[in-house]
Amino acid sequence: MSIRLPKPFLDKMERLLGDEYGEWLVSYEHKRRYGLRVNTLKLTQQAFLRMTPWAERLTPIPWTSEAFYYEETDRPGKHLHYHAGLYYMQEPSAMVPAELLQVKPGDRVLDLCAAPGGKSTQLAAKLQGVGLLVSNDNARERTKALAKNIELAGVRNAIVLNEEPAALAGAFGAFFDKVLVDAPCSGEGMFRKDESMIAQWEKHSVERCSLMQRDILKHAAELLAPGGTLVYSTCTFSPEENEAQIAALLTARTDMEVVPVEPEYGWMSGRPNWASTEAAEAQGEPAPDLSPEAVRAVAGTVRLWPHRVAGEGHYAAVLQKSAEESEERPAFDADGESRASGTAESRSQSGRLNEKAASEPAEAGGRGGKDGRGGSGIEQDKLRSRRESGRDKDRGRHKPGRYDGTISETDTLAMWRAFSARTIPDASAWPGRLTAFGSRVYLQPEGLPALAGLKLVRAGWYLGTAGAHRFEPSQALAMGLKKAEAALALDLDADGEDALRYLKGETLHIEASRLEGTAVDGGPASGHVLVCADGYPLGWGKWSDGMLKNELAPGWRRMS
Repeated sequence: MSIRLPKPFLDKMERLLGDEYGEWLVSYEHKRRYGLRVNTLKLTQQAFLRMTPWAERLTPIPWTSEAFYYEETDRPGKHLHYHAGLYYMQEPSAMVPAELLQVKPGDRVLDLCAAPGGKSTQLAAKLQGVGLLVSNDNARERTKALAKNIELAGVRNAIVLNEEPAALAGAFGAFFDKVLVDAPCSGEGMFRKDESMIAQWEKHSVERCSLMQRDILKHAAELLAPGGTLVYSTCTFSPEENEAQIAALLTARTDMEVVPVEPEYGWMSGRPNWASTEAAEAQGEPAPDLSPEAVRAVAGTVRLWPHRVAGEGHYAAVLQKSAEESEERPAFDADGESRASGTAESRSQSGRLNEKAASEPAEAGGRGGKDGRGGSGIEQDKLRSRRESGRDKDRGRHKPGRYDGTISETDTLAMWRAFSARTIPDASAWPGRLTAFGSRVYLQPEGLPALAGLKLVRAGWYLGTAGAHRFEPSQALAMGLKKAEAALALDLDADGEDALRYLKGETLHIEASRLEGTAVDGGPASGHVLVCADGYPLGWGKWSDGMLKNELAPGWRRMS
């Protein structure tokens, strides 16, 4: 076996698995499996298979209808379709928790430990733009990858937060129909996928992770609406972090119950005896005070073992909250009161903006046990000062487009409307509410409560920024559009030289006859063009007199 596993870990696994230990150990001599999931926000599975050059080498992942195993040598992350957000590369077993949550369009969904965003993009695809997705991670540096992956996928109805679970519970209450807790864990199930996690195993101890998970689960249950569904998952084998966590939650909350999961596809059922005995023995403590019913219930949870499935080690539990709770699911307007939905109305919010804006996102890696790439955030103090300054000044004396560092939210929104009328004619009909934070404009999902006091990374779909002389559209706006929505578009061959040059940030020579659509004045005229590859957006360009100035954000460019 080429992987050097710690002896204490091997001893524990031998004790847990008994006769299956040898078979499990042999699985570490096999190569890991690679998976990608088609982004059905942008195209169908059938359309993807017609386009991709490796269609004949793909094989379906059985538990996810839009996903496939691929060969490592195909390197889909290097293909232009990846930069168009047409698929997400994700470890196959990691796709299971979002599938078990059974999200439907219209749901209010929370991904509580979301970075780097693989499961959030999976949940967003299931919503199909209808409903609300809140993606949160308490680690500021990980929200950069989270924000970028959501933007790359073209998600319009999500917000990204950087908060502790307790703060979310205080702000939202029992608000969400569906909650996913892909908990930070000791990562034992990912040792074959990422050997660097072995070195972290003792640093991020099972005991430390168990305490963290218990607190997260406590607040996750508080955030769940009556009758709602919660999925808890980890990528570890440790009973202390799996069965024991679920049994403890069920003991503490009689309004929660396990929804049994059928152990198909080679999955195995959870082990009740591990909930009460193994967890205690591992910590040298007496058996925990768990109700017998709670312990028995964990038999309805599932484990994915690498010697039984074509994927890495995972654990998942589906829980439901009683629909007979006295509490009702809150509904909010901008001030926290009940409200009806609107279409593209403007309003302002007072959440805390805490990171650098997405106009130039930087690449960043995901955390252990998760899949993802880089991203970006929003700067807090500068935007707050502009927002407050704009409220204190006489907004009437500032004309739209005249930027002096204290542009009002009213002027910012006016600049957006003028830009979108020329560039995206149907934008005024988009569902949601326009929101300005200083010079930045967002489209927020319907049904979103007031965000006052919360640390925002993305306050909605980031549309762009009002500058000194013009409105500058964001990369996120481009990635969330369909080609047909843009007044002017340029469609490049994904395998052609122009597409690669665009991704590298180069200026292109483009004849007017290659542009699709008609500018508002009957053009084509100089202005913003949605640059696409094989019909799917890559970013913006500015066209004038046969030259396309590259507007692709630096953090989104391909360097090789």
